Formats: sequence, structure tokens, C-alpha cells
Amino acid sequence: MKKIKVANPVVDLDGDEMTRIIWAFIKQKLILPYLDLDIKYFDLGMENRDKTEDRVTVDAAEAIKKYSVGIKCATITPDEARVKEFNLKKMWKSPNGTIRNILDGTVFREPIICKNVPRLVPNWTHPIVIGRHAFGDQYRATDVKIKGKGKLKMTFSPADGSAEQTWDIFDFDGAGVAMGMYNTQKSIEGFAKSCFNYALMKGWPLYFSTKNTILKQYDGFFKDIFEQLYNAEYKAKFEAKGLTYEHRLIDDMVASCLKMHGEFVWACKNYDGDVQSDTVAQGFGSLGLMTSVLITPDGKTMESEAAHGTVTRHYRMHQKGQKTSTNPMASIFAWTRGLAFRGQLDKNPELVHFAEKLEEVCISTVESGKMTKDLAVGIHGNDISEKDYMFTEDFLALLASNLEKALN
Repeated sequence: MKKIKVANPVVDLDGDEMTRIIWAFIKQKLILPYLDLDIKYFDLGMENRDKTEDRVTVDAAEAIKKYSVGIKCATITPDEARVKEFNLKKMWKSPNGTIRNILDGTVFREPIICKNVPRLVPNWTHPIVIGRHAFGDQYRATDVKIKGKGKLKMTFSPADGSAEQTWDIFDFDGAGVAMGMYNTQKSIEGFAKSCFNYALMKGWPLYFSTKNTILKQYDGFFKDIFEQLYNAEYKAKFEAKGLTYEHRLIDDMVASCLKMHGEFVWACKNYDGDVQSDTVAQGFGSLGLMTSVLITPDGKTMESEAAHGTVTRHYRMHQKGQKTSTNPMASIFAWTRGLAFRGQLDKNPELVHFAEKLEEVCISTVESGKMTKDLAVGIHGNDISEKDYMFTEDFLALLASNLEKALN
């Protein structure tokens, strides 16, 4: 078939380990044979991030701002063990956190539902979308080790030259750790607007959760901004569609969601969204069945990514020449969601149709009984044999064959 012409570029952010290997296959077999596409490539592999002093991550984020669409592979966020493994210059921050802080958007994660994949939470009959604030908090914090006795203080120096404010945090009687984190009114307002707009687009109610009973100033600020914006700009729109908005304590929301059937948007602060998106993904059957898109408050820029890690255990097997059965669905959907957004921005219905068709092929293939081991275990239990699942390369090859048939 004739390749679909894509007028504007997309930014490709390559990643690490097993997902990097899958990423290359997706581009070579599922994307480039069908699209005349200008790809702006950035290597966010751990080695290149270290080599460039992590400048490549910042450059990639700036490119996304320029071209409006970024598509990202899973990457390593190094801990002490990774610093030793890769002989890194330092323990670099999460590339996802860096990109999200630069783009200042909200991450929305929604499960990929296959009818034959059983849900661990039977009540969840319809999708749940987690809207994760993608700025500040723990992901932009300054965390330090305290080496001995002393007083920890926090100081704010006003730019207008007025008197400094200082707060006593803790008297250490020995070694420990400390952290200072922040957020901004502008970013929280953008987060709230993105969530209200996304709920209106989906036609679902919106819940927002914090721990404002404990963090009365910090989380209370979030709660107040959501409430003010809702009353001023969104209440009438929600009521016109028969929708509701409600703030709940995070622990109440976590418990309540297990009894709900889905079809709601759950707005979470940064760390809460990180945790609960994985909970929701697993509750719907698999961490590998989850879409993830970051959308800026103005709705004009998107970064889509694989909503899971780099599958280190499978990569270790791959390095030894052993076969793996790694689920590529989230990585493929990173491409489809990014390409669909590119198509919407460019008013290119052919591109949007291609992205939708590739998603349909992925789902229909799994529903036909062809899948990777993680999904087969969910269906058949741990007592399975190789006839019940496919290895990584074989499953990807089948998807490529099915896509070709579907498009022709």
C-alpha cells in the first residue's frame, strides 16, 4: 500500500533494556513500512544520558515542545545499584520527571481492555482513567542525607527583598534523611484544567484525591484551587452533561474505587498517580496493558509513553540468549496514541485511522488467543506450557502480519 504522508515530525525518545529492543522492532515492522514520517530521534538510553550529563533528556523535552508530539520508550531511573552497574557520574533524576516538569502537563493513564484477559478486580467492568499531575513534588524534590546531630530549617527569601521566612523542620539527634519539595499555583491550575477538560471529553465524573487533613497547607492548596476553578469555570459544563466533581481523601478514594465499576477520571497528585496507575493497570489484568499520555493544559502538546519499566529480568534473559515473552502492547500504544494525536493536529484522518487500526489489531490478536506469557498466566494460571503463549519475537511478527492483512 502507498505510505501515508505525515506532514509534521514526531519526536522519538529511545529507551533501555528489553523495551529498547521491542521499540526498534515496532518502528521497523509496524510504523515505518506504512508511514512517510519525519522522526526526530533522541537516545535516552542510560549510557547516553550519562555521556551527555543528561542534557539529551532536556533537549528531547524541548523538541517535544517544538514539534507538539513525543513518543517515548521506557527508561531506567538509576538507583545506587544502577550507578555501579553503568559506572555513572551521578544518580541522574527520572527522565520522565524531567520531561514532565518541562512540559508541565498532566499524565492520563487508561487500561487497554481485552475481553479474554480476566480482571483482578471483578467490579471494574469499564475503564478507569488516572490523571496524574506531572510537575514537582517528590519528582523534583531535593533529598539529602543528614550525617549527624543538628537542626534542619527551611528558608524562603522573597524576591522583593522583604524579610526572610524560616521554619524549623526537625532536630536530628543522629544520622537521617530529609527532603524539600514544592509545587506552583500555575502548575496546579493547569493540572486542574486538564483534568476537568479530560473528564468532559470522556463524559465521565471526576474525583480528585489528596491528604489535606494532614498536609493542610500543601494538599489544601491543591484542593482549594480545584474547587475554585470548578465553581468558576466548569460547574455549569459538568451539570449540563449530568457529570459530577468531588474531592476525596486519598485513603477513602483508594478504598472506594475497588467497589466502583469504572468510567470515571481520578485526578491524583504526582506520587499518588504513579502508584495508583500501576494498581489500576494490574487490577484490569496486566501492567503491560496500559496507555499513558501527557497532555499540556492548552491541549496542543502530547507525549505518549510505555506505562511500565524496562523489563530488566527479561533483558537479562535476552543477554544470555534465552527466549523471552515480553508484552509489547503498551509500547505499541505509545506509538498509536502519539500518531493519532499528530493526525488530529494535522487534520490527517488517514493517520488517525492507521493508529486506530493498529490498536484494533493488537486487541483482536490477544482476543484470538495469541498473547505473551504475562497475559496467558492471567487467563490460565501459573500451570501453563509454551503452547499457551508466544515468545516476544513471534508475537511481534504475528502482529506485523495481522496489521498487513488488516490494512490491505
